[in-house]
This record gives sequence, structure tokens and C-alpha cells, in this order.
Amino acid sequence: MPKRVDHEERRRLIAEAVRRIAADRGLEAVSLGEVAAEAGISKGLVQHYFPSKDEMLRYATTTLRDHVDSRLANGVTRGANGVTQGAPSLRAAVVALLPVDDASRTEALVANAFLMRALKDPEIADRFRAGHAQLREALAAMVADAQTVGDLSADLDPTLEADLLLALIAGLGDAVLLGHRTPEEAAALVDHHLSRLTG
Repeated sequence: MPKRVDHEERRRLIAEAVRRIAADRGLEAVSLGEVAAEAGISKGLVQHYFPSKDEMLRYATTTLRDHVDSRLANGVTRGANGVTQGAPSLRAAVVALLPVDDASRTEALVANAFLMRALKDPEIADRFRAGHAQLREALAAMVADAQTVGDLSADLDPTLEADLLLALIAGLGDAVLLGHRTPEEAAALVDHHLSRLTG
């Protein structure tokens, strides 16, 4: 009996190879041949799933959101009912979005590589915009939750605070990647910012 092939799993295997190359050498190093070698499969198989580099890169961007969601889920403190709880969960989410360890550093390098590509590729740019909107919505909900339990000031605008947190994450993320800040210093700045939002 012929072996059943999980085509989506194959695509994800290829996307992971793209991500590893992007993190290590940038997207300019991504080619069908390099990806095939990295994934341990033939170039023909890569071309079977992705006839062009553009198609391969566009698919790879769809996996970025999965990795961000996973980092957020692993970082956020949840109550017994599964709902995020107050300022501790908000802090955990913000720190989880910073490049504070090897895995999150790799994620940040990959995201930055694709961000440059998004400037020239409207489809990838649309995915970045959608991902940013989802993050903004999630952080705004966490701010509102922290207000509900009394951890943050009631007169804050959750959406505005989410925008400021995303700007803080972007700036601190770059600073950590470049070695201007240590992960500990970045986390301390997050704590300083959140402490100013308490009621």
C-alpha cells in the first residue's frame, strides 16, 4: 500500500527550512536549492510545492503568525477558567514578544527579514498588517482585562496603550538584537512602563 503523504506537513517542513536560512543568512540566501538542502529533500520536491521563490516566501509568512501565537500562549499566565489575568499576563505577553532567548531571537530575525521583503511584496505586507492588527487587539484586550481586575488605571484607553506597547516592543526588540540592551534591561524597561499605568 502506498505511503500517504501529508502535503501540508511537507509545506511546513519547507517553510521551516526557509525560516532557518532567513534567520542565519537573510532572505537573499533563500533559493530553491538552498531550501532543499536545508530541508533534506530534493529541489524537485520543493518546486513541486512551490514553483517560485515568491510563492515559497509568501507561504512561509503564513507560519510567522503561528510562532507568535505559540510564544504568547506559552508566556501568558492563565487563570483557572482559561482567561488571561491582569497585569502579570500583560507583562508576560509583552516580554514573550521580545528576543530574550535563542528561540525568540530567531523569530525576531526571521520577522525582520520578512519585513524588508514586505516593502516590495503587497501580499506579504498585507499579512504583516493583519498580524499587527491581531496583536494590537490581543494586547488591548489584556489591558482592558488588567483594568477590570484593578491592576491598571481605569482611565486608560486600551487600544492606545496597545499601540504604545507594540512600539515599545519594536524598539526594545531591535535594541536587544543589536546588543544595545540586554534581555534583562529590556524586561526592566517593560516593568517601568507598566508601573506607570497602575491606578
